[in-house]
Amino acid sequence: MVRVEKDTMGEVEVPDDVYYGPQTARAVINFRVSEQRLPPAFIRAQAAIKMAAAKANMKAGKLDRNLGDAIYKAAQEVRSGRFDDHFVLDAFQSGAGTSQNMNANEVIANRALEILGYHKGRYDVIHPNDHVNMSQSSNDTTHTAIHIAATEMIINELLPVLETLQYELDAKAKEHIRVVKPGRTHLQDAVPVTLGQEFSGYSKMLELGILRLENTLKDLKELNMGGTATGTGLNTPEGFGDIAIQEMNHITGIDFMLSQNPFEATQGAGAILGTSAALKGIAVDLIKLANDLRLLSSGPRTGFGEIMLPAVQPGSSIMPGKVNPVMAEMLNMVCFQIVGNDTSIMMAAQGGQCELNVFTPVLAHNILNSITILAGGVDSFNNRCLKGLTVNVEHCSRMAESSLALGTSLAPMIGYERAAEITYEAYRTNSTIREVVERKDLNLSKDEIDKLLNPLNMTGQGNERT
Repeated sequence: MVRVEKDTMGEVEVPDDVYYGPQTARAVINFRVSEQRLPPAFIRAQAAIKMAAAKANMKAGKLDRNLGDAIYKAAQEVRSGRFDDHFVLDAFQSGAGTSQNMNANEVIANRALEILGYHKGRYDVIHPNDHVNMSQSSNDTTHTAIHIAATEMIINELLPVLETLQYELDAKAKEHIRVVKPGRTHLQDAVPVTLGQEFSGYSKMLELGILRLENTLKDLKELNMGGTATGTGLNTPEGFGDIAIQEMNHITGIDFMLSQNPFEATQGAGAILGTSAALKGIAVDLIKLANDLRLLSSGPRTGFGEIMLPAVQPGSSIMPGKVNPVMAEMLNMVCFQIVGNDTSIMMAAQGGQCELNVFTPVLAHNILNSITILAGGVDSFNNRCLKGLTVNVEHCSRMAESSLALGTSLAPMIGYERAAEITYEAYRTNSTIREVVERKDLNLSKDEIDKLLNPLNMTGQGNERT
């Protein structure tokens, strides 16, 4: 069953059970690329824009209240997720998100018609462009939808799991503050540290990354509502933007504001670029964390073996009993993808020309994908890996005692060159630094040797209480 609808290019057959219309149907045929769609968060943001615009247009006396109420209610249902299946366009589609905007306009128009008792397609009553898209353009609404969706996802989904991960890292730092272990620089023996100190570094890196991400929200919260096609606000009633922002804040519960300069907001993608950079920064820090945990847990017989990660699944289809650090590997791959997404965002951000950046669909696809997979990846990693991490305390201590870098503490007492001679001798004779020192006459008492060569003292934690 189909219904015949018409747009400016002529008649189009549309399946009768769908809520989209002719322009969406054309775009479905045109953009058969990836079978990837923009996520529900973007659709919710589009719906919020249509709700706020309907209210602003009614208050300005531009939109009939009966029609406006139906549009508002239909958009509200779209925001609830009821019509997600009717947003059918590929993420790689027409520039400026025109097709995506029309998908929203058509779905909302046809549902509003039903609410008023009409059949779908009666655009002489409620028209996707004339009524649902009133005082808007694809050029301002698509940019705005990205900002809204990214802000809502960061606040509601991403920041909570990042903060939980940072809390867990901080807890591990405090729990293991006196577990001494060998330090390593250039992957060679270095002066001892404690496992707690190591984890405090991870915790602080993530804390700073969260702060940078939070700082991007200020720019994301600027919305280009009412800029229309080029930033001039053509075809909007006086005060539209201010009213629409008030309505948007009521709908979302977030303190959005109008863009300071609608021309910048239409041409550029600075807020999206900055947000992606912050996400990439967090991803790079998490790659470091995941790689370190994989290295420190390597073995169990032939690796570092300082920590044990939870065994969550068999690790090999051929080697019985093998267990791999799969959660850390997963986090690595998530973060690699975020770095790749940032490159696409960078290319799209610089590709805008004159009054418009037309590459908003790929900006939306990649920034929202980065937020989604980072939130999911971090949550899984924290719950299935980090929380269950355990420490081989005796092995860490034994390795610290055997480190050749313990000779560093001798340098202030006997000089750098003599300390180096002792270190080389320990290496050549497969001895510990302590064993070489005890064989030599260095005019050091046993108490002095014990104090100098105590790995925990070398970390600054020897005289501190947990």
